[in-house]
Amino acid sequence: MIVLQRLMYIYLSILNLLTVWVMMAQLQQGGPDEKEKTTALKDLLSRIDLDELMKKDEPPLEFPDTLEGFEYIFNEKGQLRHIKTGEPFVFNYREDLHRWNQKRYEALGEIITKYVYELLQTECHLKKVTLPVDATESEPKSFIFMSEDALTNPDKLLVLIHGNGVVRAGQWARRLIINEDLDSGTQIPYIKRAIEEGYGVIVLNPNENYIEVEKTKAQVQLSSDSSDEPAEKRERKDKIQKETKKRRDFYEKYRNPQKEKETMQMYIRMIQREAEVKNKVTAVALTDSVHNVWHQEVGKSIREWMRENCCNWVSSSEPLDTSVESMLPDCPRVSAGTVVPPSAPSLAHSPLWFPALEHCTGTERHELTSWKSFPSIFKFFSEAVEAKNSAVKPTPTRRSNRIKYEEL
Repeated sequence: MIVLQRLMYIYLSILNLLTVWVMMAQLQQGGPDEKEKTTALKDLLSRIDLDELMKKDEPPLEFPDTLEGFEYIFNEKGQLRHIKTGEPFVFNYREDLHRWNQKRYEALGEIITKYVYELLQTECHLKKVTLPVDATESEPKSFIFMSEDALTNPDKLLVLIHGNGVVRAGQWARRLIINEDLDSGTQIPYIKRAIEEGYGVIVLNPNENYIEVEKTKAQVQLSSDSSDEPAEKRERKDKIQKETKKRRDFYEKYRNPQKEKETMQMYIRMIQREAEVKNKVTAVALTDSVHNVWHQEVGKSIREWMRENCCNWVSSSEPLDTSVESMLPDCPRVSAGTVVPPSAPSLAHSPLWFPALEHCTGTERHELTSWKSFPSIFKFFSEAVEAKNSAVKPTPTRRSNRIKYEEL
């Protein structure tokens, strides 16, 4: 009954707003008197707080801080399932409250992040290392994960870097972890295979290269008063910007709620080592990377280095390793499509073969590219290491045919 009342309230409110908008459209076609009425109606609309309207009767945004509290657990297949029903995660837990459901999803995502951190240490036997290593007690810090031999392995080192967004160290895609399984959504299969093949491993955490702290009232006031413009002009411009931002952000805030407190970012110390990286890195595998060598003002030397040492597995319905054309002259692009068929006996009994790969087909889903291209990427690394040892550069562009399972 409460849900019905809420829906009726929203429906009537929207109906009233539509009526006002229609009236405004009609009035705008008239003379000066009608335009004055239009101005009055606009003023009326500006006083309606749509954000508060959507929040009406919304339950408190308070959620459990453990998987058990959410009544979910990862089963033996690494799938997130409800403890009582065994069903997958349900996003629309409250069908009439998208904002509340989104907040619930985000709260679960934070728990997933901590859970993956634990797996990196318990299952993959990586150690957590604080950065910068010489940070003072009051300085912003981050952390990465490393195998015991990461800095001493004389042969090879695998460095894993996730994409941007909400993901953290050890994750490829939060959506896959929650809706599919840990294998496809985390870097754990890469880490285990790398260790099996004698790699040292470092798992980076680039989305935590700053910390957010809430601004004090003095800092908020200082940022608004820092301009050298005349006060009247600044106030007028600020008013226009605030009104524009409020209209632009409304639906985004409702669909993907942001932090409601004003914060500022304190960045963690970073070091640029282009020459050292180019000399020491043998091969780079990108998975549906959205980088742009022109927008990032990459120099000619880096573009040449990328063409020789990088390969980008992109979302495509083509078979795995099929060459994909690119308008940017940065590095070869190949499909992250169909993986090795499960009929290969040498793989079916291999400790490095993951059963979840058996039913993989071509993909056009961005978040699946790291998982679908998994075996091909390790083959690419092996070729690069062999080529380096024999002083012959690999040629990523020759990977135009579907990978043969015998070669694995």
